[in-house]
Amino acid sequence: MAKLINIGFGNVVNSQKIVAVVSPDAAPVKRMVQSIKGTRSLIDATQGRKTKAVIITSDDYLVLSALQPDTIARRFAEVYEYVSRGESHE
Repeated sequence: MAKLINIGFGNVVNSQKIVAVVSPDAAPVKRMVQSIKGTRSLIDATQGRKTKAVIITSDDYLVLSALQPDTIARRFAEVYEYVSRGESHE
């Protein structure tokens, strides 16, 4: 069963598809975002705010978020803490 992680402003992403959550400040990440801009593989979930994290998925999507990478990572860890205890947060 897919677990969804809130990435800000009511937007969610499937936690099982996340490969990495990275800062958008690094030059390779900036190039990756620029090269995919204008395609259906870039999902902007920032609601017009500054991009603070880029989520890379196993399906080759890039998701832009206005949350810090450590905030998303903490939420990711919380989801899997529930799963390991056999609890549900739905």
